[in-house]
Amino acid sequence: MLCSTNHPRFGDKQNSPFFEEYVYRLLEERDRSGLTDMIGGIEALMISVEPGNSVEYITELALMTPYQYLVTLDSEKHLTHVLRIDMNSPDILLREVKQPEHNDIFRSLNDLYPVGARRPHSRYLGEILLSTDRHQVVALQQQREFRFFPIGQLSELDLPLNVSISKPSPYTQNVIGYMERPVDGIRVYHHGTCVILPTAQAANDRGKEMQERLGIKDLILPIDHLATRVYSQNREAAILEYLALSSYYYWGSYDIKDQNSSTNVTKNVRGTPESNSPAKVFTANNHPYCVNHLDQLPSPTETFVRNFGPRLHHMAVDVKDGQTNGKENIDVVVDAITAQGKGFLLDTIGSREEGLKQIFSSASDYSSLIIEYVQRFGDFEGFFAKDNVAQLTFAAGMDEGVRSQVE
Repeated sequence: MLCSTNHPRFGDKQNSPFFEEYVYRLLEERDRSGLTDMIGGIEALMISVEPGNSVEYITELALMTPYQYLVTLDSEKHLTHVLRIDMNSPDILLREVKQPEHNDIFRSLNDLYPVGARRPHSRYLGEILLSTDRHQVVALQQQREFRFFPIGQLSELDLPLNVSISKPSPYTQNVIGYMERPVDGIRVYHHGTCVILPTAQAANDRGKEMQERLGIKDLILPIDHLATRVYSQNREAAILEYLALSSYYYWGSYDIKDQNSSTNVTKNVRGTPESNSPAKVFTANNHPYCVNHLDQLPSPTETFVRNFGPRLHHMAVDVKDGQTNGKENIDVVVDAITAQGKGFLLDTIGSREEGLKQIFSSASDYSSLIIEYVQRFGDFEGFFAKDNVAQLTFAAGMDEGVRSQVE
């Protein structure tokens, strides 16, 4: 039986006594129930974009990540493009709604927020996790009061019918899905008609040709972590909820006082590389916005949430350690992509002495998601240096969407 409670703790963030009691009790009970053994890593990430935006987003992802277009699932209400690296890393299911007036629960979540409502169909939906017995997992989770879409609602929402999907979280507004496949089997999604769209294939080929021409194809590695921003009061609940629904454990939290926020990390209990099952990071303000007028502290994280809603903020992509022509590989990648017109929010920060270098791209015009590049040096195992993450948080706070006036 896997043990989720014997991992070292990192970070300097002080959690509440409530959290420290329940994180241990939750993980211990999850192990004992068999859920930890039945739930595996992340199989797929679900992203939705506006009508007409998926093809250009495929080009962007093909240039900026290792993902390749595989196939399109053509269903009644959506085109769902399957992007894949290999069977060791999660797929991306890129959903494009066919009709702009389409309305469902995911659009309603966007409509609640002033900036999110500007792109009503663009949002990160959540992760699909591998399971050895999804029906048993769902039954156990329902006993724990987690709620799932019945099969009729899954059909109405136009989602794969071989995936059991939770209702959106009240803390992150993301969903969690469970699917099965043999250990050496291929991922298959029971959804729509499989077609190869010439426009999607051409979009992929444009991005990959640019990668090859720029000499960065072999430098960009799979996704390292996924970072969700939540309201300050929901930080601990969001972490506990994800631990209950997954086979992840609590790695630790860092207090980023300069930006009035904390960064909180969970990782797969099996110790698999992040390239196989990315870490899940939760960022939250230290204090809620309603008292911030008293201290006048920076508040980029809570401002983002108030504008967009709780949601995924960025996907971090690993960069191969080493140098090319005397430059760190991350700088080679960023310079090459910048030359193609993609913006970044700041210069690369960090150093070999600090253990890693990092940078945020500007938010995508198609998904609103930021791409972070991370290059770790040598045997550095962390996700950030505290000075780095403070600068990244500040830069993200200066992004146009975050600075917009809260209505």
